[in-house]
Amino acid sequence: MGTKQRIGIVICDRYRSCSGGKCLRALREREGAFAAYKDAEVELAGYTSCGGCPGGNIEYAGEEMVKNGVSVIHLATGFLVGYPPCPHIDHFVRFMEERYKVQVVVGTHPIPEKYHAIHGKLGTWNAPEWKERLRSSLSDEETRKRYD
Repeated sequence: MGTKQRIGIVICDRYRSCSGGKCLRALREREGAFAAYKDAEVELAGYTSCGGCPGGNIEYAGEEMVKNGVSVIHLATGFLVGYPPCPHIDHFVRFMEERYKVQVVVGTHPIPEKYHAIHGKLGTWNAPEWKERLRSSLSDEETRKRYD
C-alpha cells in the first residue's frame, strides 16, 4: 500500500442517528468515493454531522478534523440523495477548502439504486452542476443495488 490518508466524514444532520454502515463498508471495500484510496492506507479520524441547516457545525468540524491530521474531508452521500439534496453543498466545499486548506470530496458510499431511480424520475440531478457533484459516488447499477 502507498501513503496513509487520514480522512473525516461529515454527514447531513437529517441522518444524525446514522451508524455509518454504508460509509464504513464503502471505505473498507474502496467503493464509491473511497475508490480513490485503492492503493492507500486510510484512517478515519473524524465523523460528525453538519449540525443542521445551514451547516452550523461545518466551521467547528472542519477545524477539529484538520487539527487531528485529516487531509481529506468527505461530505457523505446523504447530502446528495436526501430529498431535497442539500442546497449548501457547494458552500461547504468552498468554505472548508479555503479556510482549512483541506481537500473536500462530495460523496462517500455509492449512491443506492433506489435513490438513483427516484432522483432520475424527478429530474433532481438534471442541472449541469450535478454531474461533478455526483461523479465520485455514481457507480454501476450492480454496485448501486448492493447499497439499497
